[in-house]
Amino acid sequence: MLPFGGTSVQRAILDQQTSGDNLFFIGFMGAGKTTIGRAVAHELGRPFFDTDHEIETRCGVRIATIFELEGEEGFRQRESRVLDELTQRSGIVLATGGGAVLRPENRAMLRARGQVVYLDASLPEIWRRTRRNRNRPLLQTDNPRARLEALFCERDPLYREIAHIVMPAHGGSIAQAVANVLARLDLAPPDPFPHA
Repeated sequence: MLPFGGTSVQRAILDQQTSGDNLFFIGFMGAGKTTIGRAVAHELGRPFFDTDHEIETRCGVRIATIFELEGEEGFRQRESRVLDELTQRSGIVLATGGGAVLRPENRAMLRARGQVVYLDASLPEIWRRTRRNRNRPLLQTDNPRARLEALFCERDPLYREIAHIVMPAHGGSIAQAVANVLARLDLAPPDPFPHA
Protein backbone atom coordinates (compact mmCIF):
# COMPACT_ATOMS: atom_id res chain seq x y z
CA MET A 1 0.00 0.00 0.00
CA LEU A 2 1.11 3.56 -0.70
CA PRO A 3 1.23 6.12 2.14
CA PHE A 4 -1.89 8.16 2.57
CA GLY A 5 -3.56 10.56 4.97
CA GLY A 6 -7.26 11.28 5.12
CA THR A 7 -10.44 11.10 7.17
CA SER A 8 -13.32 8.65 7.24
CA VAL A 9 -16.29 9.09 4.93
CA GLN A 10 -18.49 7.10 7.30
CA ARG A 11 -20.81 9.90 8.38
CA ALA A 12 -24.23 11.28 7.54
CA ILE A 13 -23.45 13.70 4.73
CA LEU A 14 -26.83 14.26 3.17
CA ASP A 15 -28.22 15.96 6.28
CA GLN A 16 -25.62 18.72 6.19
CA GLN A 17 -26.47 22.25 5.10
CA THR A 18 -25.18 23.36 1.73
CA SER A 19 -22.13 25.56 2.22
CA GLY A 20 -22.35 28.47 -0.18
CA ASP A 21 -18.74 29.50 0.32
CA ASN A 22 -17.23 26.41 -1.36
CA LEU A 23 -17.18 25.98 -5.11
CA PHE A 24 -16.70 22.54 -6.67
CA PHE A 25 -16.04 21.89 -10.36
CA ILE A 26 -17.11 18.52 -11.73
CA GLY A 27 -17.09 17.11 -15.24
CA PHE A 28 -15.44 14.69 -17.58
CA MET A 29 -11.69 14.39 -18.10
CA GLY A 30 -10.45 17.16 -20.37
CA ALA A 31 -13.40 19.48 -19.62
CA GLY A 32 -11.15 22.18 -18.14
CA LYS A 33 -12.05 21.82 -14.46
CA THR A 34 -8.53 22.54 -13.23
CA THR A 35 -7.85 25.41 -15.63
CA ILE A 36 -11.13 27.20 -15.04
CA GLY A 37 -11.25 26.32 -11.34
CA ARG A 38 -7.79 27.75 -10.73
CA ALA A 39 -8.69 30.95 -12.62
CA VAL A 40 -11.95 31.33 -10.65
CA ALA A 41 -10.08 30.82 -7.38
CA HIS A 42 -7.56 33.48 -8.39
CA GLU A 43 -10.33 35.91 -9.26
CA LEU A 44 -12.06 35.31 -5.91
CA GLY A 45 -8.86 35.25 -3.86
CA ARG A 46 -9.62 31.74 -2.59
CA PRO A 47 -7.39 28.69 -2.18
CA PHE A 48 -7.58 26.21 -5.06
CA PHE A 49 -7.30 22.44 -4.82
CA ASP A 50 -7.34 19.65 -7.39
CA THR A 51 -8.15 16.20 -6.00
CA ASP A 52 -5.93 14.35 -8.48
CA HIS A 53 -2.98 16.62 -7.69
CA GLU A 54 -3.58 16.21 -3.95
CA ILE A 55 -3.57 12.42 -4.27
CA GLU A 56 -0.37 12.44 -6.32
CA THR A 57 1.35 14.79 -3.86
CA ARG A 58 0.39 12.70 -0.84
CA CYS A 59 1.31 9.39 -2.43
CA GLY A 60 4.44 10.63 -4.18
CA VAL A 61 3.50 8.89 -7.44
CA ARG A 62 1.37 9.56 -10.52
CA ILE A 63 -2.24 8.41 -10.62
CA ALA A 64 -1.34 5.94 -13.35
CA THR A 65 1.01 4.26 -10.86
CA ILE A 66 -1.72 4.07 -8.22
CA PHE A 67 -3.98 2.39 -10.77
CA GLU A 68 -1.20 -0.03 -11.65
CA LEU A 69 -0.45 -0.94 -8.01
CA GLU A 70 -3.89 -0.78 -6.43
CA GLY A 71 -6.37 -0.87 -9.31
CA GLU A 72 -9.24 1.53 -9.81
CA GLU A 73 -10.85 0.52 -6.51
CA GLY A 74 -7.73 1.47 -4.55
CA PHE A 75 -7.59 4.81 -6.31
CA ARG A 76 -11.30 5.49 -5.66
CA GLN A 77 -10.81 4.84 -1.94
CA ARG A 78 -8.01 7.39 -1.84
CA GLU A 79 -10.09 9.82 -3.88
CA SER A 80 -13.02 9.58 -1.46
CA ARG A 81 -10.80 10.25 1.56
CA VAL A 82 -9.21 13.31 -0.06
CA LEU A 83 -12.60 14.57 -1.22
CA ASP A 84 -14.05 14.18 2.27
CA GLU A 85 -11.18 16.09 3.82
CA LEU A 86 -11.11 18.93 1.29
CA THR A 87 -14.88 19.48 1.10
CA GLN A 88 -15.00 20.02 4.86
CA ARG A 89 -12.86 23.12 4.47
CA SER A 90 -14.42 26.53 4.04
CA GLY A 91 -14.03 29.07 1.25
CA ILE A 92 -12.23 26.86 -1.27
CA VAL A 93 -12.44 26.19 -4.99
CA LEU A 94 -12.01 22.51 -5.86
CA ALA A 95 -11.59 20.67 -9.15
CA THR A 96 -12.53 17.01 -8.86
CA GLY A 97 -11.38 14.04 -10.89
CA GLY A 98 -13.74 12.94 -13.65
CA GLY A 99 -14.75 9.78 -11.80
CA ALA A 100 -15.27 11.36 -8.38
CA VAL A 101 -19.05 11.21 -8.88
CA LEU A 102 -19.12 7.41 -9.19
CA ARG A 103 -19.46 6.81 -5.45
CA PRO A 104 -22.78 7.87 -3.86
CA GLU A 105 -21.02 9.22 -0.76
CA ASN A 106 -18.88 11.48 -2.95
CA ARG A 107 -21.93 12.83 -4.73
CA ALA A 108 -23.62 13.47 -1.39
CA MET A 109 -20.67 15.35 0.12
CA LEU A 110 -20.17 17.50 -2.99
CA ARG A 111 -23.84 18.45 -3.20
CA ALA A 112 -24.10 19.15 0.54
CA ARG A 113 -20.86 21.03 1.12
CA GLY A 114 -20.69 23.60 -1.67
CA GLN A 115 -21.98 24.93 -4.95
CA VAL A 116 -21.39 22.37 -7.70
CA VAL A 117 -20.62 23.51 -11.24
CA TYR A 118 -20.74 20.89 -13.99
CA LEU A 119 -18.53 21.85 -16.94
CA ASP A 120 -20.41 20.11 -19.70
CA ALA A 121 -18.17 19.17 -22.64
CA SER A 122 -19.25 17.36 -25.79
CA LEU A 123 -17.92 13.89 -26.50
CA PRO A 124 -16.06 14.99 -29.68
CA GLU A 125 -14.35 17.80 -27.77
CA ILE A 126 -13.37 15.46 -24.93
CA TRP A 127 -11.96 12.97 -27.43
CA ARG A 128 -9.97 15.73 -29.14
CA ARG A 129 -8.48 16.82 -25.83
CA THR A 130 -7.70 13.39 -24.37
CA ARG A 131 -6.87 11.05 -27.25
CA ARG A 132 -3.09 11.63 -27.12
CA ASN A 133 -2.83 11.86 -23.34
CA ARG A 134 -0.98 8.82 -21.93
CA ASN A 135 -1.59 9.87 -18.32
CA ARG A 136 -5.23 8.77 -18.30
CA PRO A 137 -5.22 5.14 -17.15
CA LEU A 138 -8.87 4.47 -18.00
CA LEU A 139 -8.18 5.20 -21.68
CA GLN A 140 -5.19 2.86 -22.02
CA THR A 141 -7.21 0.22 -23.88
CA ASP A 142 -7.35 -1.26 -27.37
CA ASN A 143 -10.30 0.98 -28.21
CA PRO A 144 -10.01 4.21 -26.18
CA ARG A 145 -12.78 5.96 -28.14
CA ALA A 146 -15.31 3.26 -27.24
CA ARG A 147 -14.12 3.33 -23.63
CA LEU A 148 -14.49 7.11 -23.55
CA GLU A 149 -18.06 6.88 -24.86
CA ALA A 150 -18.98 4.25 -22.26
CA LEU A 151 -17.54 6.34 -19.44
CA PHE A 152 -19.31 9.44 -20.70
CA CYS A 153 -22.69 7.67 -20.82
CA GLU A 154 -22.17 6.40 -17.29
CA ARG A 155 -21.02 9.67 -15.75
CA ASP A 156 -23.01 12.41 -17.48
CA PRO A 157 -26.27 11.62 -15.59
CA LEU A 158 -24.34 11.59 -12.29
CA TYR A 159 -22.83 15.01 -13.00
CA ARG A 160 -26.28 16.39 -13.76
CA GLU A 161 -27.76 14.77 -10.65
CA ILE A 162 -25.62 16.81 -8.24
CA ALA A 163 -24.89 20.00 -10.20
CA HIS A 164 -26.33 23.26 -8.97
CA ILE A 165 -25.25 24.82 -12.27
CA VAL A 166 -24.50 23.24 -15.67
CA MET A 167 -22.25 25.29 -17.94
CA PRO A 168 -20.65 24.65 -21.34
CA ALA A 169 -17.04 23.64 -20.83
CA HIS A 170 -15.60 25.13 -24.01
CA GLY A 171 -15.93 28.11 -26.25
CA GLY A 172 -14.42 31.50 -25.68
CA SER A 173 -11.49 32.42 -23.49
CA ILE A 174 -10.68 31.33 -19.95
CA ALA A 175 -11.47 34.87 -18.81
CA GLN A 176 -14.92 34.60 -20.39
CA ALA A 177 -15.51 31.20 -18.78
CA VAL A 178 -14.56 32.66 -15.39
CA ALA A 179 -16.86 35.63 -15.89
CA ASN A 180 -19.70 33.27 -16.84
CA VAL A 181 -19.19 31.11 -13.76
CA LEU A 182 -19.09 34.11 -11.42
CA ALA A 183 -22.15 35.65 -13.02
CA ARG A 184 -24.13 32.41 -12.77
CA LEU A 185 -23.17 32.07 -9.10
CA ASP A 186 -23.85 35.74 -8.34
CA LEU A 187 -20.22 36.16 -7.27
CA ALA A 188 -19.23 38.70 -9.88
CA PRO A 189 -17.93 41.97 -8.46
CA PRO A 190 -20.27 44.92 -9.02
CA ASP A 191 -19.74 46.92 -12.18
CA PRO A 192 -18.00 50.16 -11.12
CA PHE A 193 -19.49 51.90 -14.18
CA PRO A 194 -23.04 50.60 -14.53
CA HIS A 195 -24.93 51.66 -17.63
CA ALA A 196 -27.38 54.50 -17.07
